[in-house]
Amino acid sequence: MTIDAVLTRIDAELPQAIDRLMELLRIPSISTDPAWKGDCARAADWLVKELTSLGFKAEIRPTPGHPMVVARHEGPGPHLLFYGHYDVQPVDPLNLWTREPFDPAIEETANGPVIRGRGSSDDKGQLMTFLEACRAYKDVNGTLPGNLTIFFEGEEESGSPSLIPFLQANKDELSCDLALICDTSMVSPGVPSIAGQLRGMLKEEFTLHGPRIDLHSGHYGGPALNPLREISKLIASFHDEDGRVAVEGFYEGVHEVPEELKRQWENCGFDEAEYLAHAGMTVAHGEAGYSTLEQQWARPTLEINGLWGGYQGAGSKTVIPAEAHCKITCRLVGDMDPAKVRAAVRRHVEAHLPVDARVTWDSDLDGAPAAVMNTARPEFEAARQALSDEWNREAVIVGMGGSIPIAYYFKSILGMDAMLIGYANDDDAIHSPNEKYDVKSFHKGIRSWARVLDRIAK
Repeated sequence: MTIDAVLTRIDAELPQAIDRLMELLRIPSISTDPAWKGDCARAADWLVKELTSLGFKAEIRPTPGHPMVVARHEGPGPHLLFYGHYDVQPVDPLNLWTREPFDPAIEETANGPVIRGRGSSDDKGQLMTFLEACRAYKDVNGTLPGNLTIFFEGEEESGSPSLIPFLQANKDELSCDLALICDTSMVSPGVPSIAGQLRGMLKEEFTLHGPRIDLHSGHYGGPALNPLREISKLIASFHDEDGRVAVEGFYEGVHEVPEELKRQWENCGFDEAEYLAHAGMTVAHGEAGYSTLEQQWARPTLEINGLWGGYQGAGSKTVIPAEAHCKITCRLVGDMDPAKVRAAVRRHVEAHLPVDARVTWDSDLDGAPAAVMNTARPEFEAARQALSDEWNREAVIVGMGGSIPIAYYFKSILGMDAMLIGYANDDDAIHSPNEKYDVKSFHKGIRSWARVLDRIAK
């Protein structure tokens, strides 16, 4: 049967597909709060039943936290693994919602109908696009499309504490030719996007210690070392006047963006002015000489996330504080090594300490390298063409400024590339009140996965 018959089936069954998504959205599978543990298990059970009805061999896999869902269908062609997560963020602050978060509904907006409810975009609506594509494909062809493994996680929104041990324990079963991940968005509305690289992350926190105790600013003001003043100078030394990180060795492993990829980014429909205006800015304040998209997707950063010390209560307290504190994160790209970056940052801080100051570090913070996919693989171009056909707009290979740890773990633990394709929009309010998913995204997302599977699952 041709792909046209599958697409026709998807169009005809869209109301039923939305009904099934609504069922899943009504389950309050909040993973971070133990009060919702039973609902997380209920969401996993719901997915197992759906997968079983589609012809997968599906089962719950217990973990010390919330269960994993693993499903298998053996067939011809390359072995593909599809990943999504069924857990959702908490709904606070509840008073800002326009309706009950777990009472989803279709609402009309100026930009078309949307599905309103917690998890509609992140990630239940997205994962259901893949399941509904499989459903339509089977309805038309009598069998599921190819050689598939489904892997749904229940702890993504709470730090994935069970993920790494689970991947390590089930490496042989889950290792495939290629992973497909749906937990992403389009670079601009209506512009289909495949993420080929994601920045990594390094977290650091340090305390600068000065006087033995807080000091009276009349008795010691002048002679005393003030940790807040010194940490301010230290932080200012992290960057030069052009926004470049001034830490020696920081840029080891950073690569320039290939010209061909840069041209794709320049024509991807990204609206720089709108992007900046959304944050209340008029110009980009990053590394000079690089476009806003390059700064966001392909350049490393060292950001100050928190800075505090001394008296912060009402009124005044005339003290020179004994210590000052700083939290930083670094976004990593290319082949940057988190351990080497950590060492470089610490050397920089310690080299800039004045006499009588010392520094202590939080030793419990983690780091992960960037995830860079081999986009020269033929599956990426096949998927790009499939998406272009569906959206009537050239699909683009993009970067992502954030970090999706599962993509890195698939590469480092299971040894496989991941192709990240999602249909969310930046205004979906994920993690926020009034989360929504455009009906167009859901509908065309199903059609898109059908086209992609038709191209790469054979």
